[in-house]
Amino acid sequence: MGSKMEPQTKELVRAVGELAVAQQQLARQAEQVYSVEVEAILRDQCCEPQRIECLLDWMLDFCFDDGMLRLFKKLCRYYFKIDPMATASYVYAYREMWDEEEDYKNRGEV
Repeated sequence: MGSKMEPQTKELVRAVGELAVAQQQLARQAEQVYSVEVEAILRDQCCEPQRIECLLDWMLDFCFDDGMLRLFKKLCRYYFKIDPMATASYVYAYREMWDEEEDYKNRGEV
């Protein structure tokens, strides 16, 4: 972007950049908090759908982030053994929100 950029455009670019940084920072914080809960669910072999599904719901909002997506997949793999239908609904919710249709068809994964 050259020096001929209008001041309003420069301000918009700066503001968007700040939002992107803040979004990534928030994702890091969320990943730290949710990883503790995911590990507790796995360690305790929790089978409570409400607890697991609430966590998956919260995590979905941050699945734009690779670290959170790995955590989401980990919990989905665990939950699949408990409730395959509910887990599938979370996989489809993820795909609707974050994945390009052709990407997941080509990879064959969440």
